[in-house]
Amino acid sequence: MSHKAQPIGVFDSGIGGMTVVRALMERSPFENIIYFGDTARTPYGVKSAETINHYSEEITRFLLNFDVKLLIIACNTMAAVAYETVKALSSVPVLEVIDAGARMAAQATRKKQVGVIGTPATVNSNVYARAIHRHDPSIRVFSQACPLFVPLVEEGWLDHQVTRLTAQEYMKPVLAEHIDTLVLGCTHYPLIKPLLQAVVGEEVFLVDSAEAMADITANLLTEMDLGNPQQSPPEYRFYVTDVPYRFQTIGERFLGRSIANINLAKL
Repeated sequence: MSHKAQPIGVFDSGIGGMTVVRALMERSPFENIIYFGDTARTPYGVKSAETINHYSEEITRFLLNFDVKLLIIACNTMAAVAYETVKALSSVPVLEVIDAGARMAAQATRKKQVGVIGTPATVNSNVYARAIHRHDPSIRVFSQACPLFVPLVEEGWLDHQVTRLTAQEYMKPVLAEHIDTLVLGCTHYPLIKPLLQAVVGEEVFLVDSAEAMADITANLLTEMDLGNPQQSPPEYRFYVTDVPYRFQTIGERFLGRSIANINLAKL
């Protein structure tokens, strides 16, 4: 296989990173992709940094065995905690969703008031505020943990009254700060983007880190001359550590298309 045709490796603590895969498929339609979801050990948002680093190391080694040309950490929690671990292990470039979202937020905000929503682990790590400040130190960042969003999305309650009420409750303190930009700091959240937009109002710009990630990946592939020139249909492979009964259903909802190639990975 030519170097350019080598796959992009995308990994996540579970299923959320499928939103990143979907954005990549749309933005770079000829790229081969291998997705790894640690479905047996999800969620990572409540685990210790030591455990998250250990798991991330195992997954990185697994994907490097496939001769990937690029690694994407599609999980905000893993990116927040284990980016340096993955980078130290990897012989290929490593991209992660947090910097992608932070960069977009810094460009988008007009009033320099940015809200960030994510899992408790992501919010407690303060990683988004640090990443946004790297791009513009004068921006004020207001973070809010939203632990109930992930189970609601996985339940398929994307436009449900319960999800709407939960969002209104979570958004109250953030909206009180008069933000003009809101970072969706978890890969599950793009699925409730229309609902969140309705709750925060049209004047607040929503930063979808999956879309930002797809743009940055496409630019990097062009820059490094790594884009796959073959116009043949790409190969998509999915590896999971457990095939939960609902994996296919939820995965297809995230991807917006059917999934054929699901394999059980042994780490």
